[in-house]
Amino acid sequence: MGFQRAHFFYAILYMYSEQGDAKLSKKENYEQKTEELLKPIVEEAGVEIYDVEFVKEAGEYYLRAFIDKEGGVNIGDCEAVSRKLSDELDKEDFIEEGYILEVSSPGLGRTLKKDRHFQKSIGQEVEVKLFKPIDKVKEFTGILKGFDEKTITVTVDDEDKIFERNGIAKVRLTFDF
Repeated sequence: MGFQRAHFFYAILYMYSEQGDAKLSKKENYEQKTEELLKPIVEEAGVEIYDVEFVKEAGEYYLRAFIDKEGGVNIGDCEAVSRKLSDELDKEDFIEEGYILEVSSPGLGRTLKKDRHFQKSIGQEVEVKLFKPIDKVKEFTGILKGFDEKTITVTVDDEDKIFERNGIAKVRLTFDF
């Protein structure tokens, strides 16, 4: 009897690991599937995916695709990607909630979330906002020096500060007008 239960439990675990989606939240699943739909679209348009997010703001759901390219994207790039992505999303129809689709540039003060964002931004000035203050300070500005899966290192006033990624509310590039 014990072997049958163990075998059944293994089968369930195997199903979840094969599906991949079972471990993701609905939000993460939507973002991942949208990113998969976007890959051929952005390749054809000559742009790259910066980020995809599915968020609820003021009672409305938004599916946002941020695209970029060397020299920046223009309204034509955003329009072309938006039209094709909208068609693909209509065909696949995997998002249960009603939502507003937005395709845009990540902007000059772009948020750094993924390792690829941090890698491209090494040597640039960033603003780090923390959930909890360090020595009564929650915001730091400095040069991004490095990162790993658990921390980022920023040089602030000639001193390297190491921040735990799970303690960071937001990291974004700074910009001057």
